[in-house]
Order: sequence, then C-alpha cells, then structure tokens
Amino acid sequence: MTRFLGALMIAAMVLWAPAGAMAQNLFAAAARVNGAAITEYQVQQRALFLSLLRAPDATYEGAREKLIEETLQVEAARAAGLQLTAEELDAGMVEFASRANLSPDEFIAALEGAGVAGETFRDFVRNGLYWRQLVQQRFGPQSRPSEAEIERTLARGGGAAVRVLLSEIALPLTPETQDEVTALAQRLSDTVVGEAAFQRAARAYSRSPSRARGGRVDWVPLANLAPPIAAAVLTLAPGETSDPVNLGSFIGLFQLRDLDETGTATEPTTVDYAEYLIPGGRTPEALGAAARLADQVDTCDDLYGVAKGQSPERLIRETRPLAELPNDLRQELAKLDDGEVSTLLTRGANLRFVMMCGRVVEPEEGAFETLGQQLLNQRLTSYAQGFLDELRADAIIEIP
Repeated sequence: MTRFLGALMIAAMVLWAPAGAMAQNLFAAAARVNGAAITEYQVQQRALFLSLLRAPDATYEGAREKLIEETLQVEAARAAGLQLTAEELDAGMVEFASRANLSPDEFIAALEGAGVAGETFRDFVRNGLYWRQLVQQRFGPQSRPSEAEIERTLARGGGAAVRVLLSEIALPLTPETQDEVTALAQRLSDTVVGEAAFQRAARAYSRSPSRARGGRVDWVPLANLAPPIAAAVLTLAPGETSDPVNLGSFIGLFQLRDLDETGTATEPTTVDYAEYLIPGGRTPEALGAAARLADQVDTCDDLYGVAKGQSPERLIRETRPLAELPNDLRQELAKLDDGEVSTLLTRGANLRFVMMCGRVVEPEEGAFETLGQQLLNQRLTSYAQGFLDELRADAIIEIP
C-alpha cells in the first residue's frame, strides 16, 4: 500500500506542480462564501490531495466546489455551537490514515513528500467531522426508524431483493493516463445517448469482457455492486446513463436497462475468489497470456497447478465478506459466475487474472440492528443533502 501511494504521489507531483501564473497569488481568493475567503492555495492543495486519493472531481473546479460546500457546513456547525476536541480530531485522522495501513504521522509524511501540507489533511478530516456531528445532532432523532418500520422492511426482504440489468463501459486507469481517461469518460457521459449509442461506445472503448456484448451485463443483485455504483444506478431511470464513477483502478459508466424488485431476498454476503498475477500490466503480451490461461483453467483449483513452483505472491485465494472488498474488485466479482474470469484490473506492473470460485450465503446475525442502521444512514444522507442545498441557496458565494 505504501509503495502504491508513493507511485501516485510521484504522478501527482508531475500533474499538479504549479507553474507560471498558477504559482503566483496563491493566497488570493479563489472564492468567497458569506465573506470568508477560500484561497488559491487551499484549492490547489485540495485538488492535489484528491488526486493522490484518486477521488472523483480531483480537478481545480471540483476541489473549489468541495471547499465551498465544506465552508458552509463548518459555518453551520459552529453556528449551532459545535466544537471539535483535539481527541476527536486525532481519532478521525487515525481512522482515515488506517485505510492506507498507515499511522497519521506516516500518512502526513507521505503527503508532504508529494507537496500536500499536513494542514490540508487535517482540515479535510476536521470539516467532515463537523458536518457529521451537525447532521446527527440536527436530524438524528427524526431519522431513527421505529421497530415496526424495521420489521416491515425485513418482511419485504430489506431491499436486498432488488436487482439491476446494466450495461457498462470500463476504462482502466493508470497514473500516466488518468487525465486522458477522465476526459474520455466525461465526454462519453455527455455525448452517448440511448442504448444503441452506448453499445457502440462500449465496443469501441471499454476494456471489460462485456465489450463484445456492447457492454451488456446480466442481472446483478444491487447489494453485490460496489457502493458508489449502486448509489449512481439508483438515481437512473431505464435508458439513462450514469456520470463517470471512479473506482481507483478504472472509471466506469453504467446504463440502467431494467430494475427488478421481485428477486430473492437473501443474497450472498461472502465470495470465494482467486487472483493470479501476470507480469506486464495491460500490455498485449500480458493480455494474451491471460486469454491463454482462461482457456486452460475451468475452476479456481486449476490455478494451483499453474502457480506451482512460482512465488507465493503470484496466486491469492481468499474467502471474504463483500463489504470488505475494495470497490473495483467487488464490482468485477459482482458480474462473474463460478469459474468466470475478469482481466480488467491491474496491480502495479501486473495484470490481475481474477476468477470467481463461488458465493456463500451466510445467515446474518444482528440483521435487525444492521437494517436499522442502514435505514438511519439513508435518511441522514437525504436530510443532509437537503440541508446543504438550503445553506447554499441562502449563502452569498462569489467566484472571481
């Protein structure tokens, strides 16, 4: 993880190093929110920080928009009398840095090595904590579902019965191609209208195996999709296409063809999968080796013979809950039946030959409490967005 983060930082230093006019007037106002200035320095720092995280909207305009929203959020939190303690801020930084298997000091040192000030990270965490506390204080009581509501939702299957019929365009990302691929994804999102046009674009640009079918994917349980994709799909009507969804190793566009709420209520919660690393990344040689391997193996067990005598790191076989999987891997596994393979993903200089071994349906303990928390989070998210829209409508926002 540390080496991966380091590679991103090197790329970001090249992509975001200020030059000429960009290096001047760093403390001039890039925007004003109710009289409070957001400086050019803050925007450039946030854009660089987001690019290192490979987050969506890691552009100057996207970073400025996020800082405008966060300024409104923090202002509202402080107006409500909220204050963060040093211990709360430290805990938030520990939690965030742990996602990269780093301590806060290690995480900040890595960021500073790429030109991101530690204060940029602290402000990012602080702003998020302020907003979370305000939303919970303001909307928590009215958002909490009653026992009767939870029981009715469980009786209907808790929403787990929903499945979707999608088409996809998957565009692999590397630090070297990030700008080019991001621009292509946005252009396709803006210009591709209708199922026929989407199929043509998928055949031309997608690198998922579904490209041969015009990007068409069979029915997938909504609960199996990576959360960012599920959130994007739920806003679509049949025939509509999502905005680009950045999953780190690839950007995806998704067209909803149909939605069904009559499927089985119990969905697999754990997957058994194998991953065999092929040197060369997405080079023709590596992709050719992956195609030949796919013809040779029928089950995950067959991969043990392929990897015999090689470094143990070449073959990984794991059984993990869906919720613990990275979004890109979870999305690829969601589309596979037992014995099927994906070669969309990479790790460093290796192509990842991912095979689905099987899905496991496990009875969940504490389903009542889990569903109650899900309903609470959904309602809080809805209330929070509505409140933010109100704050923005009432604010005086000036962009030079």
